[in-house]
Amino acid sequence: MKMLFDFFPVLLFFIVYKTVDIYAATAVLIAASALQTFAHRIFKGSFEKSHVITLVLVALFGSLTLIFHDEVFIKWKPTAINWLFALVFVGSHFIGKKTIIERMMGANLTLPAFIWRRLSIAWALFFILLGALNLYVAFTFDTDTWVNFKLFGLMGLTFVFIIAQSLFLIPYLKTEESLK
Repeated sequence: MKMLFDFFPVLLFFIVYKTVDIYAATAVLIAASALQTFAHRIFKGSFEKSHVITLVLVALFGSLTLIFHDEVFIKWKPTAINWLFALVFVGSHFIGKKTIIERMMGANLTLPAFIWRRLSIAWALFFILLGALNLYVAFTFDTDTWVNFKLFGLMGLTFVFIIAQSLFLIPYLKTEESLK
């Protein structure tokens, strides 16, 4: 359910793009991102950092797209978000005692420190790759292909990466037998 909630703005963007155009879809993306951010605050009692960051970047790049009537700005948004996340993952190696991935998942997983560092580096590289792939598709192919890639390609790659990460973690997970 959380994954659907997180992809709600992108899904609406896709639907409106396919039925109207990129500019209407951009306006809907801005509104849906704001709704998502504030709905999380109302129902969960706090803002989710990734929603706030996404909202700020969506509002910035989306507004530029609408003001200048140029889709290039909204095409840069996924790259900006992914590269910002990569920067956070890299920066977490130098700020505090735990990487960002350990802070996010440490309550649910007990892993050796070197594995947390490897996971963090893997996520940073993955976000850099996603940003670069977005630029490649955005500026090599037509807008229709980019919109399809934005929804299906980026989400599919993320899903595959999470599965690969899970397979990587299997040897380090403690079973109920090992906890006795």
